[in-house]
Amino acid sequence: MVGAVEQTIEMYKLHLSLQRLILLSTLFIHYSQCDVGTAARYSPPFLPTTCFGRDASEFPSSNMFGAAGEGIWDNGAACGRQYQVRCISAAAPRTCIPGQTIQIKIVDRAQSTVSKPSAGGTSMVLSTTAFQAIANASASLINIEFQHVRVYCWKYTSENRLKECNGLASLNGIVQKEGGA
Repeated sequence: MVGAVEQTIEMYKLHLSLQRLILLSTLFIHYSQCDVGTAARYSPPFLPTTCFGRDASEFPSSNMFGAAGEGIWDNGAACGRQYQVRCISAAAPRTCIPGQTIQIKIVDRAQSTVSKPSAGGTSMVLSTTAFQAIANASASLINIEFQHVRVYCWKYTSENRLKECNGLASLNGIVQKEGGA
C-alpha cells in the first residue's frame, strides 16, 4: 500500500512538472502574421504596369511602391494592396538598415515589369527608393519580412455622405483608416 502511494505521488510530481514545462514553453513562442520572402529592386521606367496601365496617379508620391511576385500576385488581386516590409538579412553582412520598416503599395506584377529587376523569382520587387530605405543600395537581393496592411477608406459623396471606396485614392475628401491584417 505504501509503495502505491509513493508511486502516485511521483506520478503527480511528474504531471506538475510537465504542466509547468508546457506553460513556460508557451511564453517563448512568438506568433506572427508576417511572411518571410525575398525582395529585389527595380528602377524606371515603371509604366505601363499590369495593374494600372499608364495611370501614373496610382503611384504613391513617396515612391514607396513595388511589384508583386507570383506568391502574392493572387491573379491580380494584389494590385493596390499595401504591405509593411523590413529587411531581415542578406548575403553580405550589414546590408539591412536596422529598425527600418516601410509601407509600400503594389502597382505591378514582378514578372512583367518594364525594367528588369535586380534578381528574379522574388516575393516582391521594390522601387529603388523603397529598397534603399531598408537596405544598402549595393545589394541586389535581400531577405524580407512582410505583412499585408488592410486599408479602409471612405470618400464624401456630393450629398456629404461617406461612401466606401476601394484601395487608396488621392482625391479630395478621402478619409483613411489603416490597420493590420
